Amino acid sequence: MTPFADIAASRPRSVGARPPAATTVQGPCYSVRMDDIHAHLFAVQLQLAAPNPQGQEFWLPVWIPGSYLVREFARQVSRVEARCQGQSVAVRKVAKNRWRVAPCQGPLQLNWVVYARDASVRTAWLDASRAFFNPSSLLLAAAGREAEPHLLRIVPPVSQPDWSVATTLAAVQLDSRGFGVYQASDYDRLIDHPVEIGRLLRLKFHAHGAPHEMVVAHADRLRGEVDAKRFTLDLKRLCETEMALFEPERPRAPFKRYAFLLAPTADGYGGLEHADCTALICAESDLPHLRDGVERSAGYRQLLGLCSHEYFHAWNVKRIRPQALTPYDLERENTTGLLWLFEGFTSYYDDLILRRAGLIEPQQYLDLLARAINAVQATPGRQVQSLADASFDAWIKFYRPDENTANATVSYYTLGGLFALALDLTLRRRSSSTLDDVMRLLWRRYGRDDAPLQSQGVPEDALPALVREVSGLDLRGLFARHVHGCDTLPLRRLLASVGVRWNQGKADALSSLGLRLDDAQGWPQVRQVLARGWAEQAGLAPGDILLAINGQRANPDQIKRLHARARAGDAWQAHVMRDARLVQLQAAFPAPVPGPVTLSVAPSATAAAAQRRKHWLGV
Repeated sequence: MTPFADIAASRPRSVGARPPAATTVQGPCYSVRMDDIHAHLFAVQLQLAAPNPQGQEFWLPVWIPGSYLVREFARQVSRVEARCQGQSVAVRKVAKNRWRVAPCQGPLQLNWVVYARDASVRTAWLDASRAFFNPSSLLLAAAGREAEPHLLRIVPPVSQPDWSVATTLAAVQLDSRGFGVYQASDYDRLIDHPVEIGRLLRLKFHAHGAPHEMVVAHADRLRGEVDAKRFTLDLKRLCETEMALFEPERPRAPFKRYAFLLAPTADGYGGLEHADCTALICAESDLPHLRDGVERSAGYRQLLGLCSHEYFHAWNVKRIRPQALTPYDLERENTTGLLWLFEGFTSYYDDLILRRAGLIEPQQYLDLLARAINAVQATPGRQVQSLADASFDAWIKFYRPDENTANATVSYYTLGGLFALALDLTLRRRSSSTLDDVMRLLWRRYGRDDAPLQSQGVPEDALPALVREVSGLDLRGLFARHVHGCDTLPLRRLLASVGVRWNQGKADALSSLGLRLDDAQGWPQVRQVLARGWAEQAGLAPGDILLAINGQRANPDQIKRLHARARAGDAWQAHVMRDARLVQLQAAFPAPVPGPVTLSVAPSATAAAAQRRKHWLGV
């Protein structure tokens, strides 16, 4: 049987140079329907011309590359049924994410449905306003056939005549709205292309010759509101700046085209990288508005930083990949101690790229840098968990936070970004090289199509030697102390070496007490108790309702007043409600703790420091 034999009869308009004959490919062929929108159900059919005569198995990934947590996508799969030559065939589930069809001869058809109501960028969503899916959460792989060409047919829902499709999958035969047949060379490439469907606002531009597109969902309410010209020009500058970082002599993209797939929500934020696209979520208020004026809003700058981060991943992690993730094993955890390089370094460059592209001012960049420094300083876990361990344990810790997370872990994004800063400033101070040179060496050796070690991936211990090759510096001690150890980064000294002034403020009341609170019907409730603070010494615990401190009803204003008058060593008493019982606690008020850092350009920097700052920050 020819897969999708009905395609030729329907005569959709062809798009692209690929001939319709490509639909005769005998590899796995999928069809996705959206007829049950209000139940949030995708209906999927898989046709396999020559199934394994001993019994064909099918499986679904348990995680998606870029988001390091076993997410068990199979839990949303139901009604798995099989037919062969028009007859029903038994299907048995043999593992949490695997199904086995009884032996049969001839073409096999597998049908299933997927519940889709996860508004994140990782899985799938379907309702009357839009549809979105990552194929890794929707399309079962045919075991043993993963390396063959795959076809995907997306069927337009009858109830949504104004919906269209956006994806970077290669087109085979499409109608004017993008519905029809797409293809991928194998299963891994198939699932690396998310699909956005709905009423779409499309902003197109070229960056160093490569076609790009920003696709914004909910165009029915956003068209005429979004400042399309500003958004397009800003993205073009951002993309060209990143291309020039990796390919300075002849800036060019490592892909044929690129798409940003953006879903605005009430207050969302996040992104997930793919080889030639990214799926993004932002707050609708963060989009550039036609009435915003000349100044870019803080929310819009944050959105540009998100675009910068995910776009940078097209080089750093999608093509320059850790050895431990080359290739991916999509049915179990793939641990690596290098996420500080692939996520942390990307976090360093995302805002720095905005500065280089002229999209944020120097002080705005320094403010973002200070926010990262303060976030790490407020995390006692930085003294417990190294960057390498934080990377390795991402699967069981980073994506599963609890009330003790701040005491036991550190973010390989944030601290990894600050380590990248420290490494960059060290190179700038002690050599003629920069971190840009290190990234370019990584790209030439491990990432580019002609890279000699592309198929091997970056070894766990590769970076110190690469740094030495670029700069001549032996910085193994720096890596030992700050990547594999928990020593505090010497950022104050390093920032001074580039003419940036470090200003240390005073801690607020809750930070001084080691407390993080929520509101529980007008009463403060303990959300987190930070290590070595007054709250821990007194014995407070997450979940406690804080009733009184020193005999006065507890509320944020009262805590601030008491804190302003307190002296180290004063006895502080607290009354809390715990498990429906009144508990009295007491501990001495602690010595002052460092407050938040602010950064600014040092007006009296030495000539050498000012010159380094000019090369680094452009000011």
